[in-house]
Amino acid sequence: MSTAAAVHSLWTTAAADPISKIDAPKIEYGQLAPTLIVVGAAVVGILVEAFVPRKSRYYVQMFVSVVALSAAFAAVVALAANGYATTKAGIAAMGAVAVDGPALFLQGTILLTALVGLFTFAERRLDPEAHGNRVDSFAAQAAAVPGSDGEKRAVKAGFTTTEVFPLLLFAVAGMLVFPAANDLLTLFVALEVLSLPLYLLCALARRKRLMSQEAAVKYFLLGAFASAFLLFGIALLYGYAGSMSYATIAQVVEGNVGEVTPALADTMGNDALLLIGSALLVMGLLFKVGAVPFHMWTPDVYQGAPTPVTGFMAAATKVAAFGALLRILYVVLPGLRWDWRPVMWAVAIVTMVIGAIVAITQTDIKRLLAYSAISHAGFILAGVIAATPSGISSVLFYLAAYSFVTVGAFAVVTLVRDAGGEATHLSKWAGLGRRSPLVAAVFAIFLLAFAGIPLTSGFAGKFAVFKAAAEGGAAPLVVVGVIASAIAAFFYIRVIVLMFFSEPRPEGPTVAVPSPLTMTAIGVGVAVTVVLGVAPQYFLELAGDAGVFVR
Repeated sequence: MSTAAAVHSLWTTAAADPISKIDAPKIEYGQLAPTLIVVGAAVVGILVEAFVPRKSRYYVQMFVSVVALSAAFAAVVALAANGYATTKAGIAAMGAVAVDGPALFLQGTILLTALVGLFTFAERRLDPEAHGNRVDSFAAQAAAVPGSDGEKRAVKAGFTTTEVFPLLLFAVAGMLVFPAANDLLTLFVALEVLSLPLYLLCALARRKRLMSQEAAVKYFLLGAFASAFLLFGIALLYGYAGSMSYATIAQVVEGNVGEVTPALADTMGNDALLLIGSALLVMGLLFKVGAVPFHMWTPDVYQGAPTPVTGFMAAATKVAAFGALLRILYVVLPGLRWDWRPVMWAVAIVTMVIGAIVAITQTDIKRLLAYSAISHAGFILAGVIAATPSGISSVLFYLAAYSFVTVGAFAVVTLVRDAGGEATHLSKWAGLGRRSPLVAAVFAIFLLAFAGIPLTSGFAGKFAVFKAAAEGGAAPLVVVGVIASAIAAFFYIRVIVLMFFSEPRPEGPTVAVPSPLTMTAIGVGVAVTVVLGVAPQYFLELAGDAGVFVR
């Protein structure tokens, strides 16, 4: 048959088969409402950049973002109230997304963290006005070369990079899907959707732009390697199981091989593909949580990125990544528990110890908090290793508690300033308690929470994960965790002593008076830190009720 005849035959067949016979995809829009609201708002934000006058964009973008994040959180609460976290938990979007307790709990945490972080993004009172215009933490014109005439003209004209608001929303949308993904393809797409906006946001600092751009390049290059590892692992797991679905892969891991795909007849059930693919997949996720040895990007990126971005990224990304890691280990690879637990033991130990020890040597407050974040990743891994329902609930609680402490701590960092912007060198924080007792006291509360001191959320979180790890047979890991916590407490207490018991420097920094936006972010952080520390029981029970994965 000629080519023309073949094409004619195809067209004839298509014409004879009515379009009505094509089955439309079954999408449960109500169950996907939180993500759809955020994505829709991000698209609206792009349209705002195209059609709204420059002077009005900040206010419109702020309004759209606050409404979207609030509405998405309300949708999460509504889904949980209607039983989708427990009795009605299931799989939506043709098997691509899970709607269950852990997914909804983590999505709610991400949305609240993003809402608090959004307030720090919108802060415009920390720096002096430039040519009569208020400025924020972001470059006046991102495309302008640092120090160029174009940048100077943008500053003089009062330009602001309001694109940060839709970028934040796109990142949040990816974070919402990442811990809820129920197949490997959805997992990868969500990873890219959350990562690409963060790469851009890291490069947009108003001050120290070259350092900011360097941080973004490092984050992008190392993130690309991590994505490549994850994608290669996905390919190997597909060759092993013949499917991207978490449930199907789990069945094959347990030895229940169903229909064999002819093209994969030689690879399906090959344990080498399973082990290598799982290792590569987990490596990609460990990069996102900042675990050793995939942590080298963390201090440079945290230091160079705009501080509001650092706070948001340090909190929300860790929540999303640990959620995805939990689902992979507990839903896809429970049959490999005796293979992945020893490896995760080693990763958790070196992460806790190296994060705590290296933090002692840091002289920059943002780098110190970066290594603190690394050590906290190790503490959270202790709960993951428990491989029990209490392990899941303890990790969920820890992530919620850690998120608000982190955003609040970085919000305080934005307030301490000198002529060059934020005064992040530790020597400049000497005597801060005498210059501004309230700011120093608030920062001390956050540091005590990081250290795990009783009556703070950090203590409740660490107690929960260590208890779960001990019950799961990881008592030696708990001992290492307690020792690492003691080491970490040293550098937290050192900063507190520096603030309250050192003489202030004559040329020391000033403490800026923020707008109600940053005050709200810090206030929420303090409130959550104290409430979860003093009365954690209700929230521990909430995490316990949410700690069951749908399969």
